[in-house]
Amino acid sequence: PELVLDPTQFFKETVEDAFVSLKVNSIPQVKSYIASLLNHFMITDNLYEMCEQSGKRKSVTLAELYLEANLLDDRLKEEQLKRLGDMSLYLSGFFGDSLKRKIVDIDYYISIGGSAYGSLSTIVSEDLAARIYENIAENFIRYVDILTYIAQRTNVQTNEDLLRLYDRYLVTGSELAKEQLAEKGLLNAQINKQTKN
Repeated sequence: PELVLDPTQFFKETVEDAFVSLKVNSIPQVKSYIASLLNHFMITDNLYEMCEQSGKRKSVTLAELYLEANLLDDRLKEEQLKRLGDMSLYLSGFFGDSLKRKIVDIDYYISIGGSAYGSLSTIVSEDLAARIYENIAENFIRYVDILTYIAQRTNVQTNEDLLRLYDRYLVTGSELAKEQLAEKGLLNAQINKQTKN
């Protein structure tokens, strides 16, 4: 095995492989965006917010981020919506199965993340950024699949629990989950035929 010295290049290659393997078409900038997202969250502290009083990192809920975003001026709102969308996408993709055991389920993360990117696409001033955010909002579940695929391939997550995989398919309609279930022969014959077409 090769030692990874440049995580940026590793994530670019990993994301490209995931897009090809899952046959997902997208604009190149979205692939770069997702690679940058993975690079950013490689440092787990980036999932937490710095508490000004204690100087320590603290966990914040997506609802808190969303409420705060709506109270901020445009520049800060843009940053907060990006953070909300990025966290939702990353957590849904890498930790979607563990979200099943939480009060707030994966469908909530998908809904709020897609909404955050959708709102972001309407307030950013740069056209290319608006297209990237709009694309992510419209294809959020497919990009969750991309991150799930990467998590599985890089052994960050193992998903041998077929009931969880089936539940993920039922809740999100994930194409990746559907294909994995079909490969294992766990979907009825009609769905298997549709998957092969």
